Amino acid sequence: MSFQNLRYAYFPGCVAQGACKELYQSTQALTQALGIELVELKKAACCGSGTYKEDSQLLEDTVNARNIALAESLNLPLLTHCSTCQGVIGHVDERLKQAQQQNPAYVTQVNGFLQKEGCSPYQGSTEVKHLLYALVADYGIEEIQRKVTKNLQGLKCAAFYGCYLLRAQSSMPYDDPIRPEAMENVFRAIGATPVYYRGRTQCCGWPLASYATTESFKMAGMHIQEALAEGADCMVTPCPLCHLNLDSRQPEVEKVIGKQLKLPVLHLSQLIALSLGIPPKQLGLERHIVSTKPILEKLGIA
Repeated sequence: MSFQNLRYAYFPGCVAQGACKELYQSTQALTQALGIELVELKKAACCGSGTYKEDSQLLEDTVNARNIALAESLNLPLLTHCSTCQGVIGHVDERLKQAQQQNPAYVTQVNGFLQKEGCSPYQGSTEVKHLLYALVADYGIEEIQRKVTKNLQGLKCAAFYGCYLLRAQSSMPYDDPIRPEAMENVFRAIGATPVYYRGRTQCCGWPLASYATTESFKMAGMHIQEALAEGADCMVTPCPLCHLNLDSRQPEVEKVIGKQLKLPVLHLSQLIALSLGIPPKQLGLERHIVSTKPILEKLGIA
């Protein structure tokens, strides 16, 4: 599959169609600009973000086997732009592929539930791939670099990978789960300067937010302060749930830690799209809680 005819079964997830609509918007703008075709899985269900398995592993596997089977029916890889969706669906895919060899009766059980609903069976014939790795491994860093019309020179970007993207699956073919560089390599390709700080591969705190809010906000505040201390102009994340805790709740985080932060947090698709000359309004940058105007002013776009 060359970068010239990339097609994916697109799993947008829930958050990008709700609280982070700008992620859906900017992913569409970016992929169209790059000539990547997305076939949206309109019938896909929420991956569960790791909560289904608290009640039943079988439930999580069945729901996400159906999501994967929708992509398989199109003979396409499943593409997500959410690290949590990648972690959950990717891990289910990994587990079911292993079960096909070691416990085929379990896969038969899962497919039995799918058959009752009139769904295609899970076959284990495709892969689950995050947008970041589709860009890095399929499209290619050099091809992205060739598309740049607005070099982001001078912009210091702190990647926030989060945990699901890096450690939910046992196999990590496109990056190092302990010392990742995929996002930093993208930053360099579009002219931005990567900022390294301790918390870039840690949890944002979102999973704690519903029952340990103060601790969740302290975690987010710690990461943001570390990035600021290293000179970051913005954070960039491949996960909308991380974005919610780092951007949408940053004013609440400031109250908990007693410090002003004001660090803009961009979705990865927004940052790359800016380097392709796509207007900020088309990327939903005005939807952020923490103003993105300082970034646009620094880049001479505002």
